[in-house]
Amino acid sequence: NNFWVLQEKAYRILAMNKKIEQLVKEVLDKGHLMSLATVDDGGVWASDVIYVYDDDFNIYWISDPDARHSQAILKNPRVAGAITVSGAGEDNLGIQFEGIAEKIDGDRRDLASKHYAQRGKVTPKEDEDVLEGDSWYILKPKKIELINEKLYGFEKQKLSF
Repeated sequence: NNFWVLQEKAYRILAMNKKIEQLVKEVLDKGHLMSLATVDDGGVWASDVIYVYDDDFNIYWISDPDARHSQAILKNPRVAGAITVSGAGEDNLGIQFEGIAEKIDGDRRDLASKHYAQRGKVTPKEDEDVLEGDSWYILKPKKIELINEKLYGFEKQKLSF
């Protein structure tokens, strides 16, 4: 009898996680700008970057490798971020997260096409230099907290990886 109770509980937790994952993806779809927090010898620093993401919740952006946040990631890859998609007078809707960031190599045309679309630009041509001296970065989340005031009030819903 306990087996069935535990199995039912596990099923409910799995179903709830799937719902939270879907709601997090909705926030990622609606947004385009991420506030990225890094730490360097000068202290904490926040930068806004235009992002794209994949099905595993990894977040990608293009930055100048000499930018303060890019240099900070080389020394300390632990970062945090926030994406808010609600406006004034609307229920709070967004995500907060922490994870590990790193520079990745290559022009990543797959990401570039998504990134251009996110910015309202035409898909880059095959011979076009999409990075123009910049580099791709990836944030692999360790924890994501969803704020969805309409569904959960101010109780954050959490995903851990």
